[in-house]
Amino acid sequence: MYDLVLKNCTIVNEKTIFESDIAITNDRIESIASDISTEAKEIIDLNGKYVFPGFIDDQVHFREPGLTHKGDIASESFAGLAGGVTSYFEMPNVNPTTTTLENLDKKFELAKQRSFSNYSFYLGASNTNIEEIKKVDPNLASGLKVFMGASTGDMLVDNMNTLEEIFKHCPVNIVTHCENTPRIKDLEKEFAEKYGDALNASHHPYIRDDESCYLSSSLAVDLAKKHGANLHVLHLTTEKEMSLFTAGEIDDKKITAEVCVHHLHFSEKDYERLGNQIKCNPSVKKESDRQALIKAVNENKIDIFATDHAPHTWEEKQQSYPDAPAGLPLLQHSFQILLDFYKNGIFTLEQIVEKSSHNIAKRFKIKDRGYIREGYYADLAVIDIDKPYKVEKSNILYKCGWSPFIDHVFSSSVYMTIINGNVAFRDGKVNKDIPFESWLSGRKRLPAKEVTG
Repeated sequence: MYDLVLKNCTIVNEKTIFESDIAITNDRIESIASDISTEAKEIIDLNGKYVFPGFIDDQVHFREPGLTHKGDIASESFAGLAGGVTSYFEMPNVNPTTTTLENLDKKFELAKQRSFSNYSFYLGASNTNIEEIKKVDPNLASGLKVFMGASTGDMLVDNMNTLEEIFKHCPVNIVTHCENTPRIKDLEKEFAEKYGDALNASHHPYIRDDESCYLSSSLAVDLAKKHGANLHVLHLTTEKEMSLFTAGEIDDKKITAEVCVHHLHFSEKDYERLGNQIKCNPSVKKESDRQALIKAVNENKIDIFATDHAPHTWEEKQQSYPDAPAGLPLLQHSFQILLDFYKNGIFTLEQIVEKSSHNIAKRFKIKDRGYIREGYYADLAVIDIDKPYKVEKSNILYKCGWSPFIDHVFSSSVYMTIINGNVAFRDGKVNKDIPFESWLSGRKRLPAKEVTG
């Protein structure tokens, strides 16, 4: 007897779309077949709804430890359930920063008790922790985060000797935030002198401009080529940077590229309406940059979709532009943002699945996840592709309680999220039939051992 059978699924997986049933036992997919008639503890007829592998978000900020008034591991992973996000990699710029192996271990212990979905964490680089970096276990950390611009505390890595050592010796994937801090500081001073009290969020893409991004990302690519390092460049935002990356499938690439959902959706025209709500680093830029990112996705220069989910309180965002923190909450609506591109004929469903699940599993060597395959973990997102969804304050699950998408109507809805065989979210609600202890025991630390695909 199976634990769960999903009937009449429209499965999107590995460049194909097909009709099938899915049978799950414990935390794994046991069978994918056209008509599964074996008895099951629960049978759910999906009536043709689309079934995707769960979104694996390789870039989130959950703010724990030390910044938990904005969000925490429990609140933000919980919000991700409503967005079809089944796994995440969380960033090291918390308090204290995750720049030691001891602090990395502590975050894994926190997540073991508090996360509602599968998890991993990055070790963070600094100008002084190269010995910690050399010792990191590839089966522990999801990668090494290098802030080559714009970070907190001691995490800005701007020493060239340190960067050379990192790219030469790092035993895990290097993921980079690429902006040139000296140029940004010069532009901040220039714009402050020119605009004074009139300085506002609409100036953000010109202070953190395309050249500041290109100077840093081109340096990262050059270092990776010089040392043969595995480099993944996070949240690219500019047309100019696209010249740094190679078109084609991800399988043979040592240098890969990512775009975040907000940089695909918003452009400079949205600052007038949303102001600090879309202030983020790197910045939302020109419409021509947004179109270049879309083109790069379709050319397979961009390999991975992510969110860079970064919550701040509403009060923090209401400060003056220079004082308002950078970042916005996105995790709950990531699939829906991408599905709007499908509805508009820009991306295919197969592309969305590849860049939100398959390619992350490949790039970060995640075992038995990121695909709908027999024997793989049952991490699934079920999409009601023709059911509109209006974002309202009442249905936002982030701890910060706001979204730049308030009153926006997405073309599709996330109907169900299944994590390790558990129905975690269904038709707008968490599944309360699963006892809390059983619910939390379902999520797992992500092993990074084998290449999938």
